[in-house]
Amino acid sequence: MARTLLSAKRRTGSDPDSDTTVRATWDATLPPMPAPESLEPGLYLVATPIGNLEDITLRAIRVLKECDLIACEDTRQTKKLLNQYEIEKPTISYHEHNEASRAAELVEKLAAGVRIAVVSDAGMPGISDPGFRLLSLAIERGISVVPIPGPAAFVSALVASGLPVEPLTFRGFLPPKSGARRRTLEKIRDSKQTEIFYEAPHRITGTLEDAVAVLGMGRRVVVARELTKIHEEFLRGTAVEVLEVLKGRAEIKGEIVLLIGPASEEETRPATASLRDRVEQLMRDEKVDEKAALKRVSKERGISKSEAYRELQRGGSGHV
Repeated sequence: MARTLLSAKRRTGSDPDSDTTVRATWDATLPPMPAPESLEPGLYLVATPIGNLEDITLRAIRVLKECDLIACEDTRQTKKLLNQYEIEKPTISYHEHNEASRAAELVEKLAAGVRIAVVSDAGMPGISDPGFRLLSLAIERGISVVPIPGPAAFVSALVASGLPVEPLTFRGFLPPKSGARRRTLEKIRDSKQTEIFYEAPHRITGTLEDAVAVLGMGRRVVVARELTKIHEEFLRGTAVEVLEVLKGRAEIKGEIVLLIGPASEEETRPATASLRDRVEQLMRDEKVDEKAALKRVSKERGISKSEAYRELQRGGSGHV
């Protein structure tokens, strides 16, 4: 039975400062804040909105108001949130490029009793964002670590995807290069659970092409883009259907969550073929010469062109 591609877009208003972040349109009324000393010394992992600034908890606001220092993935991005809720606290950068040295510096402050909140640009620190190194050092030193829960992009995408919510595996970002990416997809080809990845907008079409090649044209996928923001969108359908929609766009923007549904009984694996058979198939179906076809096959298999050529000369006994 043919599946129908479903597309849903959400318009929630506009933000005067950014085309990617929805500003809260109302002021949160908070209960009276306890005295600052009520916040115990320790490391606080604070979840922040993934787009819409209304998606922050009262507890997160309280911790950010009462802590001594806020470690930010990007201080400029965090400043927008702090300004929105009139939070005036010193900030310090803590990102992937300075994580090693900055974590050591911050853990010494923690050991001295400084109350530090860690935030990423969006979502929960440590989930495909900086935070794990500092967390590990704090635990080693016996420092209290307190999670302040809140938004996570992959959870929001999952519950609205229409795919089974359990069992599931969240795998972070896929490898940027096609060969490594296909090897990762090979590992989940027969998966009976929902598989979740983060992906960059400039790589999503290439990733879906790899998904079609490895998982088959009929595998169910969902692309969730710009969650909670003005241009929130869900594309639901088979891998090839969603791919065709995105290939028809001049530009793709925004943060993306890619969800891949469980392998179903009626879905069959792409037929394996010898390297020579695959080269000949590409030459026949895509009207390319042998050199171009061989280059494509080497990319699919994650091997060098010279290795693919040697295999072809040996008779193409390997399989793609």
